[in-house]
Amino acid sequence: MLYVVIPVFNRLPYTRACLNSLRQQTRTDFRVVVVDDGSTDGTAEVLANEFPEVEVVTGDGNLYWTAGVNAGIRRALALGATRVLTMNNDVLALPDFIERMLAYADQHPTAVLGALELDAATGEPVYGGERLDWSTNTRHDLLKELTPGERHGLHPVTYLPGRGLLIPLAVIEAIGLFDEKRLPHYLADFDYTSVARRHGFPVFCNYDARLSTYPEESGQEQTRRQRSLRGYLQHLFGIRGGGNLRNFTHFSLKNCPRPYLPYFLLNGYARRLAGYFMH
Repeated sequence: MLYVVIPVFNRLPYTRACLNSLRQQTRTDFRVVVVDDGSTDGTAEVLANEFPEVEVVTGDGNLYWTAGVNAGIRRALALGATRVLTMNNDVLALPDFIERMLAYADQHPTAVLGALELDAATGEPVYGGERLDWSTNTRHDLLKELTPGERHGLHPVTYLPGRGLLIPLAVIEAIGLFDEKRLPHYLADFDYTSVARRHGFPVFCNYDARLSTYPEESGQEQTRRQRSLRGYLQHLFGIRGGGNLRNFTHFSLKNCPRPYLPYFLLNGYARRLAGYFMH
């Protein structure tokens, strides 16, 4: 049984729209777990009244993304999940999303699968996975490298984001849950999928399964929208900071091949220190 795990903290309109998109799926043989981490905008009441079919896990407001997802996965496993699909609440699943994810999951039962992401405003693809050259810290954007005719089926990637990530039970049994201690928010998803790949599990972006996303609503974009010294420090050191130096160090030490580690770290630090002002 597939369980969809969605961590939420406020932003009720997104949560409602996301859950409604899951109600409209062409396949309905899945269940949903929402981890409500202390929302104060009426999320709990709406979940109880409008979405009684959803399993709810309640947090105290201090879980952040990683611990929230882990709490949802633990509940899903206790309920008998054989596959888990993590999602963020600010995505919309196209009607055949679950069907197309499960179709490939059946063909590749040990694979970790992500999805093609579309801009909710334009319908244009905005993310289709990356391949990372560790030796130069160079990211190869598959959307830029694949022709329109090649944008279908599965494509191997280095890592995947957690906003539409299908994880087989075999992966969880082999490598455990997300690293909530060292990576409480950002990079936990890239780390998890990198660790899975290093343990021999295939990691693919599924171009036939599509999610609509809101690129401008990401935490990194909001931090950079109004640049300031406070925002810069938040970017580098805050738990939600997209350039968090501590998180990047943990990710690198765990996943970068040792011969490339010194350059990868120095290059990554430089990019984070300067990148806040360059986007």
